[in-house]
Amino acid sequence: MDPPLPSWRRRSQDGAEQRLAPPLPPAARRATLKMAARGGRGGGGGVASRGSRVMAAPEGPCGGRAGEEPGSDAAGLSGARGKRRRRDRAAAAMFRCGEEIVSGESEEESNGVNLMEFSDEILLHILSYVPCTDLVLNVRRTCRKLATLCLDKSLTHTVLLQKDYKVNKDKVKQLMRDIGKEIYQLNMAGCYWLPSSTIDHVTRCKNLVKLNLSGCHVTSLRLSKMLSTLQHLRSLAIDVNPGFDASQLSSECKATLSRVLELKQTLYTPSYGVVPCCTSLEKLLLYFEILDRSREGFMLSGQLMVGESNVPHYQNLRVFYARLAPGYVNQEVVRLYLAVLSDRTPENLHAFLISAPGSFAETGATKNLLDSMARNVRLDALQLPKAWINGSGLLQHLKFNNPFYFSFSRCTLSGGHLIQRVINGGKDLKSLTSLNLSGCVHCLAPESLFRKAEDDIDSSILENLVVSCCNLRHLNLSAAHHHSSESIGSHLCQLLSRLKHLLSLALPVCSITDVAANVEKPPTASNLVPQTFGRKVRIGIQTYPRNLADQANQKIESSVFWALMGSLRFLETLEVIGSSFSSAMPRNEPAIRNSLPPCVRAQSVGDSEVAAISQLTYLQSLTLAQLPNILTGSGLINIGLQCQHLRTLSLANLGMMGKVVYMSALMDMLKHCKCLRDLRLEQPYFCAGAQFFQALSHCSSLQRLCIVSRSGTLQSDAVMSFMANCLEVIMCHMFMGESLTVCKNLQQSIVRSFQADRPALNVVIFPLLHEDLTEVIRDVPMRHLDEITLFKSRVAEEPPNLWW
Repeated sequence: MDPPLPSWRRRSQDGAEQRLAPPLPPAARRATLKMAARGGRGGGGGVASRGSRVMAAPEGPCGGRAGEEPGSDAAGLSGARGKRRRRDRAAAAMFRCGEEIVSGESEEESNGVNLMEFSDEILLHILSYVPCTDLVLNVRRTCRKLATLCLDKSLTHTVLLQKDYKVNKDKVKQLMRDIGKEIYQLNMAGCYWLPSSTIDHVTRCKNLVKLNLSGCHVTSLRLSKMLSTLQHLRSLAIDVNPGFDASQLSSECKATLSRVLELKQTLYTPSYGVVPCCTSLEKLLLYFEILDRSREGFMLSGQLMVGESNVPHYQNLRVFYARLAPGYVNQEVVRLYLAVLSDRTPENLHAFLISAPGSFAETGATKNLLDSMARNVRLDALQLPKAWINGSGLLQHLKFNNPFYFSFSRCTLSGGHLIQRVINGGKDLKSLTSLNLSGCVHCLAPESLFRKAEDDIDSSILENLVVSCCNLRHLNLSAAHHHSSESIGSHLCQLLSRLKHLLSLALPVCSITDVAANVEKPPTASNLVPQTFGRKVRIGIQTYPRNLADQANQKIESSVFWALMGSLRFLETLEVIGSSFSSAMPRNEPAIRNSLPPCVRAQSVGDSEVAAISQLTYLQSLTLAQLPNILTGSGLINIGLQCQHLRTLSLANLGMMGKVVYMSALMDMLKHCKCLRDLRLEQPYFCAGAQFFQALSHCSSLQRLCIVSRSGTLQSDAVMSFMANCLEVIMCHMFMGESLTVCKNLQQSIVRSFQADRPALNVVIFPLLHEDLTEVIRDVPMRHLDEITLFKSRVAEEPPNLWW
């Protein structure tokens, strides 16, 4: 084979070598490649990720040189210097799709496409996939036409920095200086790595209407200074940290807050925050993340708020949402917020949502609030703590208008109550798009005092639900035993296949079992082996099928789950979680050492069911937990090959608990996951060694990695090599069985080696069963903790489009 030619030479179809125009000047080529590379790494995929071979030219018909400031005039250059510049510009004008066109070749004979020949509308659409910081600070400087387009209002109106992990203080400062007056919406949520002084540059955005600073450390004085200049602000999201003092807010700041219509407030200390200043609130979102103990070990109390003179104003409120982290202090504080609502319920309230884990007892004030709501308001969205619904007739008295979201998570809601009180006996609920029934063990069964949680469901209840709520897009049925009967056409998967608009779905493992196959199927090897802990095993020769054809020979494609996956072609999020699964790493408690055994029916769910998921071409997020019959993990390879849009993958307790039987298949799968960004693995005895990290290095887009493994091991050299090869990784969390010394040394080595080049880098490596684990968890940024580190079902967790 002939050796490859340089990029500026090529061969014609007859094999003859052709010499092309000389290469671009180094500055122009660097600017071009930088723009293409940055666009490809953007949050939405960039220019390259759209499947187009078009690459932005640093110069061309639009005029100007690479690196030349827009507006400079080089047309009058003369002499040798001018000739060289004109020649360079002519060479750059012939730049087409990453290679130069043959000198003298006519435009009709060229196979390339000039990016600058596209219409402005197409170029703006392409540029919309490039991060705003790259547009303004890099792409804008390539040529005059791009300089104009990059400042178009459609690109500068909304600036999203919440996933731009490479942004730093200097970039934010320059960005605000260049386009601050053009920004109307700014999202800096979760930018925990930026120093607090970065917030001062937001004052340049005089026309700002929506501002999200959740996850950014903002003091009351800095907030006062910033809000005093933002007179047009109508939507605000902030954190309230210890030391926040509302009395330090200036009168100009309070005037701005009085015009705010939407407020999202995350509380890390007992306080009203800025809520009393927001007298025109229509939407209030509260996230309570207050710990019961301070870092010094002192007990906290929500009664610290009682002394505050101001109280919230809710007269114009339309949406009230509160999400509580575990802890009694959070419950005390939220009661003080609700006390004002109980005195006078807003007439325009149409969404009332409270998400509280565990037991949250009802009080006299909350009873008065619910009674007032039943008399005076008509709701479109509802979520209440389970203690407020269980055993009461509340649902029978509440009125609904055009509901779009219901959540009855963990409630003892029977199928009869669901049909009669929520669906109103089969009432048309086409407006309902999101329904959360996770943990509702009796929601698909008739009322019966003698019914067990493992008994078969009543298919007529589910059929009534599917027919009435035909436009459901998000459905969560996890954390319950939904067993189908042997009746033909009554299987849960068969009924759910009618919901053609589903975008996200969460199911218990036992619900996808093919009943007929489960009865006739002989015991498998995994059924005969007791589900106990064992020694680590060596990965042997691969015995799983290597392609889809082999897998199809082993799988009966007429199974109900295979048919369900085939009917939900546009599903983007899928969760299949064991009914009794619980993560080994809870929120504010020590790690769980023992887990409950899986459901008996789940024993027949294995590799073939996982392979059925590969039919979901547009799948973006996948969670599989507690599938005991995984023998080789061969279905994972099919998913890696077919689901090319997969961005989030979470696997937990697959196969026998004492063995990682799917390691070889997982490594083969990872080689095909080019778009994977978040990976979470939870498996006892997991060995994070050189082979695993070498396979993981193929995931070029990976940003966050979390491994939770009781008695698991890791190789420090392999982790360091992986971090050096995967330049996009900014989060590495490992909770293993290694000693504290090994974990600390590895964590310090990673931070010392990569922190300078990755400002957002967050590394936590710690023994899973260590007594100080909860203290370590509290220092993890909330974005990572909530989105990947802690395991939970996220389907229909919140109403869609709750916040931007």
